[in-house]
Amino acid sequence: MIGLISATAAGAAARDRLAAAWPDRTRVYDGPVGDAVRRAFAECEQLVCFLATGAVVRLVAPLLSDKASDPGVVCVDEAGRFAVPLVGGHAGGANDLAREVGESLGAVPVVTTATDAVGIPGLDTLGMPVEGDVAGVTRALLDGEPVALRAEVAWPLPPVPFAERGAWTVRLTDRAVEPAGREVLLRPPSLVVGVGASKGAPVGEVLDVIESALRDAGLSARSVAELATVDAKREEPGIVGAAERLGVPVVTYPAGELAAVPVPNPSDAPLAAVGTPSVAEAAALAGGGELLVPKRKSAGVPATATCAVVRRPGRGRLAVVGLGPGARDLLTPRAKAELRRASVLVGLDQYVDQIRDLLRPGTRVLESGLGAEEERARTAVAEARRGHAVALIGSGDAGVYAMASPALAEASDDIDVVGVPGVTAALAAAALLGAPLGHDHVSISLSDLHTPWEVIERRVRAAADADLVVTFYNPRSRGRDWQLPKALAILAGHREPTTPVGVVRNASRPDGTARVTTLAQLDPATVDMMTVVTVGNTATRDIAGRMVTPRGYRWQEEPQ
Repeated sequence: MIGLISATAAGAAARDRLAAAWPDRTRVYDGPVGDAVRRAFAECEQLVCFLATGAVVRLVAPLLSDKASDPGVVCVDEAGRFAVPLVGGHAGGANDLAREVGESLGAVPVVTTATDAVGIPGLDTLGMPVEGDVAGVTRALLDGEPVALRAEVAWPLPPVPFAERGAWTVRLTDRAVEPAGREVLLRPPSLVVGVGASKGAPVGEVLDVIESALRDAGLSARSVAELATVDAKREEPGIVGAAERLGVPVVTYPAGELAAVPVPNPSDAPLAAVGTPSVAEAAALAGGGELLVPKRKSAGVPATATCAVVRRPGRGRLAVVGLGPGARDLLTPRAKAELRRASVLVGLDQYVDQIRDLLRPGTRVLESGLGAEEERARTAVAEARRGHAVALIGSGDAGVYAMASPALAEASDDIDVVGVPGVTAALAAAALLGAPLGHDHVSISLSDLHTPWEVIERRVRAAADADLVVTFYNPRSRGRDWQLPKALAILAGHREPTTPVGVVRNASRPDGTARVTTLAQLDPATVDMMTVVTVGNTATRDIAGRMVTPRGYRWQEEPQ
């Protein structure tokens, strides 16, 4: 919950705008400002104070305890012009909150954290427990000193400018080791602990068997991602209590699913009790991984708990990102976030150039030229399978005549795949032309490099017969100069010569052009691969120089 505090009418107005925008996330604290800040500080994860920064500093200072647990505090001036994270920029999420407040109120986020200022993610913002000389290693990164990454576990990380060797080290490990000098330990959530328990098993006994198993195997409890068990034990107090003390969730599986998991130590007892020959080992292995600690029993007499430990593989992440038609303001916020999140970027060289300035330091760029779509897709999937966070970019929407299809054809369920939509060339062109896509429409690529012309022609004839508005992608190139005239001739057999046609080149870019002509007047020689051609249907009209296709409601029909 985000606590909102203000002192004046102007501050309250900005406060109420934010409360209206985020009704489920915010709580307004009224009354004397000092009391309101103290109550919100104790009850909320974050605060937004519509007060002077000096006042907020004085009010918050006596309440500060520890940067790992203090709420994030953002100060907004009463006019709503600036959002300043004061406390908990990283751990409290104040930097991100300031950016969100800025987007909601039209304020400028004033982020002064050193790593954010230079685009390097803070080591304490990577979503993992961190130990060691965080300040020293961070300072080395900021100063450009070589910091080496020792990844003992493959796990996706955002881009950080690591070197192969260096006097400073970031060690990615789930081992129970202490950080050396000039070293930071990152604890990936790589361990799954399967747990079985008798009815009424004490929390202490369940916790003891887990901790002893981890200790004996030399594993860190801070890398435990979850406790796993059978559905029948979902609410077993000993398991639930142990998970709460470890700060992890309980994940459960149906007995039938666990019974199908091969395990080294099946038993008749759990089979009779809950319907599976293994609970601890099977639950730990249900999501795949390497069994590090086979089933072991607790020390009680009789033993009331069992556990097993598995190291699950780090799943790489592939984001297929649509960059839109080229204009920066048509690149979506989600696409920007994915570009900054990826440690590896794969794309066509000219598309990489469009967004290179958005990449964080340390992003590895793998670019290639035209005609290497399948190779780029294979490269992106391979990098994700190595455990990296990968962004594969394409123009427009990556799922429309772009990289999503070849990438997903290569990918399997061993990586996470995220699609990030983008503004398509057809939509960008339509916005410039007017409203040509106001009714049913279809997009057809005239490139026969991947699709036989016979198939393309059949689709054009079907669209013509169905009276659909048609947007032609890849309409004409130096080596393909006859396909567009052929397609236009097919449409001309079903539509009047005066049918409006929109021709848009480099939609949304500084050198872009857009014009409306007719089916009879369009000269195919003026069209190239950077052009989108939109042909209206029999209802499309040229109104004040704009293409308009009516939606076809009855009330729009002319009187008979």
